[in-house]
Amino acid sequence: MLSPVVAGVDGSAESLAAVAWAAREAERRDRPLHLVHAWEWHPRRQERELAGAAQRHLARRFLDRAEERVRAECPDVPLTHEQTEGPATAALLKAADQAELIALGSRGLSGFTGFLVGSVALGVVARSTRPVVLVRAGEEAADEHLPAADESAPTDSGYRDVVLAVDLDEPCDEVIEFAFEAARSRHARLRAVHAWHTSAAVGLGPGEIALVEDAWQGEEWLGFLKAVLQVWRDKYPDVAVLETVVDDKPTTALVRAATGAGLLVVGHRLAERAVGPRTGPVTHAVVQHVGCPVAVVPHL
Repeated sequence: MLSPVVAGVDGSAESLAAVAWAAREAERRDRPLHLVHAWEWHPRRQERELAGAAQRHLARRFLDRAEERVRAECPDVPLTHEQTEGPATAALLKAADQAELIALGSRGLSGFTGFLVGSVALGVVARSTRPVVLVRAGEEAADEHLPAADESAPTDSGYRDVVLAVDLDEPCDEVIEFAFEAARSRHARLRAVHAWHTSAAVGLGPGEIALVEDAWQGEEWLGFLKAVLQVWRDKYPDVAVLETVVDDKPTTALVRAATGAGLLVVGHRLAERAVGPRTGPVTHAVVQHVGCPVAVVPHL
């Protein structure tokens, strides 16, 4: 049985946008779609039965709305759903373990485009062993496509770029493969970005300082990036690839690169820290501030 694309449902506008994105992704990947709604309720004992019935009714309404959105977007996608009582993060992580990927909604930040990522979404991103895609409220099918040159529908035009964040200090196959597969399924260009920092000076010995030429260092990084991606170019010959190296902070470079993109793909190392699972600083900052959907791909 094919693993499904999973979407979390909570009745909000952002979760409906994630459901619609997940439906389109399931269609692109020829996978079924599975909707999950979870609630956590702590009523007084004498009220538990009544409160549970009310919550189940509300869950059914949320799922019905989500199913209507799916059928409007992708009527032929196989669809299942579940509702469960318990911590939402735990329920979504359980569903994600059996999934191709999981899509969750995030609110747009007031004042500028971006994400306000709640505790549930961050908990899933930090712990999931499968890719997690964060989708902002208002995201629609047309947003994945390039502006049409004529009066045709925006969805008749090609897809916007898939942007891949590459850490050349430790390139990760899982992250790179996800991005190439996303670009292939969309017939989109893949734009691979690596950010590097200028070394102001390098000491060669007592009293000897040599400045490193920025252009030369950039060419070195670009050559390395092309070498890392060559095996993936060979595996995905139909995917057009543009390699870019940027002398800038990684967060700044990725937010800028994601402007006008259809999807940003970043990695997340699964590692237990003293304070427990959490996202790294670059991933955390990126998912807060970009406008397009963000795929966070876990790796060891």
